[in-house]
Amino acid sequence: MAHPEQEIKALREELQQHNHRYYVLDRPVISDFEFDMKLKRLQELERAHPEFYDPTSPTQRVGGGVTKNFETVRHDFPMYSLDNSYSREELLEWEQRIQRILGQVDLTFTCELKYDGASISLTYEHNQLQRAVTRGDGVQGDDVTLNVKTIRSVPLKLREPYPGRFEVRGEIIMPLKGFEKMNRERLESGDDPFMNPRNTASGSLKLQDSAVVAERPLDCLVYGMSGNGLGLPTQFEMLQTARRLGFKVPDTAQVCHSMEEVLNFLEFWETRRRDLPYETDGVVIKVNEVVYQEELGYTAKSPRWAIAYKFKSEQALTRLHSIQYQVGRTGAITPVANLEPVLLAGTTVKRASLHNADQIARLDIRVGDMVFVEKGGEIIPKITGVDLSQRPPGSQPTRYITHCPECGTPLVRQEGEALHFCPNDTGCPPQITGRIQHFISRKAMDIEGMGGETVELLFQQGLIHNYADLYTLTREQLLPLERIADKSASNLLAGIEASKEIPFEKVLFALGIRYVGETVAKKLARAYRNIDTLMEATPEALMQVDEIGERIAQSVVAFFSDPLKRELVERLKAYGLQFAISEAHLEGQTELLKGKTFVVSGVFPTLERNELKKLIEDNGGKVASSVSSKTTFLLAGDNMGPSKRQKAEQLGVPIISEKEFLDLLG
Repeated sequence: MAHPEQEIKALREELQQHNHRYYVLDRPVISDFEFDMKLKRLQELERAHPEFYDPTSPTQRVGGGVTKNFETVRHDFPMYSLDNSYSREELLEWEQRIQRILGQVDLTFTCELKYDGASISLTYEHNQLQRAVTRGDGVQGDDVTLNVKTIRSVPLKLREPYPGRFEVRGEIIMPLKGFEKMNRERLESGDDPFMNPRNTASGSLKLQDSAVVAERPLDCLVYGMSGNGLGLPTQFEMLQTARRLGFKVPDTAQVCHSMEEVLNFLEFWETRRRDLPYETDGVVIKVNEVVYQEELGYTAKSPRWAIAYKFKSEQALTRLHSIQYQVGRTGAITPVANLEPVLLAGTTVKRASLHNADQIARLDIRVGDMVFVEKGGEIIPKITGVDLSQRPPGSQPTRYITHCPECGTPLVRQEGEALHFCPNDTGCPPQITGRIQHFISRKAMDIEGMGGETVELLFQQGLIHNYADLYTLTREQLLPLERIADKSASNLLAGIEASKEIPFEKVLFALGIRYVGETVAKKLARAYRNIDTLMEATPEALMQVDEIGERIAQSVVAFFSDPLKRELVERLKAYGLQFAISEAHLEGQTELLKGKTFVVSGVFPTLERNELKKLIEDNGGKVASSVSSKTTFLLAGDNMGPSKRQKAEQLGVPIISEKEFLDLLG
């Protein structure tokens, strides 16, 4: 008779093989009953011999763990969003932009279907799943490892060894057959059916009981890997490697050698996507060669080397009942249409954006009209037209409001602006609470234990009138409030206290200066080092900072010229927030390369391209994506695009190696 340890090991290996055949390859060789009997035997053996516990055992997929709060964790590598395109012309423009940066090089493209689900990042180290994290804001997301472990197509252990620590990127989806079967069962048991597969898949990841998640027919489709030194020369080879390691990679991906082949791929799947076993809303086109991906790099939000082509949106016709006007934190007025509820792309739509006064006038949208609604990118509903044949008699043109719907202040519209604004930024309630909500948000001060509802409650109770007031809150003020118990009051105060350690660039972003997003805040913090120097900067001085134009410069000066804003900053300084770059952050930073602009291109012998870029910026230099007369040096590695070298030689730009660059730094 086999020793228990040997039998456990043999069963685990056999069940892992059957699991892969069934859920990844869709080629089972044993019946469900036989699989269940083997799994049951393994569970019995593991219960009897807990000393042989293994976190990658197939028995760990049944769930049972409960997660009360999903921990927020940082991705090792950011999960960027994709730029969208809706026409062939936009794709051709994208290709031209790429060729301008790279020069006329021979490119291939990998085309992959864009799966409609919830993005996930799976971290592997020592060939085992370490954690699973939702996309979140792209920089950090929620740890949903317990729930993802129940998804059979996610390998707990790689099918063959792969070195180092790396992240596998994919989409958690719910196949259409599984979704339909689950809804039939819900109806039979008297429960309401779920609305669509995408939202159901996304919601399942945040269920507290992993045993419930294990019962749902979730699947994971993989589209990429991120890590240092992966050694994979192309996107297509990356997909093949992921498949070999045990991941489910759809075989619909294709390498295209020209934009004409890309357009043929789009045309084929525009109609054939209806035959797929899961929902897809477009195609992702990526530059296939990784060396060119690295050369192209990223904007603040998206890779330059990839773009999503969205299939034509679904459209519905419904009646417009009324128009209401919302006030944002900057005072911007957004008109919103209230509609007769209509089913569109699997969800019931009751409201849609009307964008601005010009859009309403251009389409001549009126209350009572039958309007065409579609989902922009199949996510945000918008009105795209009016069925004039059904317009009610006596219909009157829409007159855009002239006063703020919240505080009654006359609206203003600056020349060149599409939106109307309420200028009463200190007395208009939605602007006040909106600014505080921005201040506490994850990308800004990231105050744990506080959300939008809490901000509204504190404002309504007269406890806060601006974000500086948060730092004066006491337990005695919080405990009498509805929904705030002793523990939640402690958590909220602890979160406020912890936010005093948030670095300067995030505090600067949190202030809510118009046009100053995350990237601009980082550039201003790096250039000025502390808030006092920044507050005294002139528009001309600000415009010397990389990527700061006149509009941003004027906005920054206007913000710090306002006595009330300066008073808020002084209060926040007194409460101990970080208004200067820390000594630790400044350590290793110099002005050695100040005034010098580098273009980094190719593959280097000892350092990653991003490490070289960081060295340039840490020493006061600027990194540009293309060679111009303003370029100081072209830092050249192997496999560099020939056009960059030619352009540098034409302009007399010095071309230096990695060693020569490091010599510049001493």
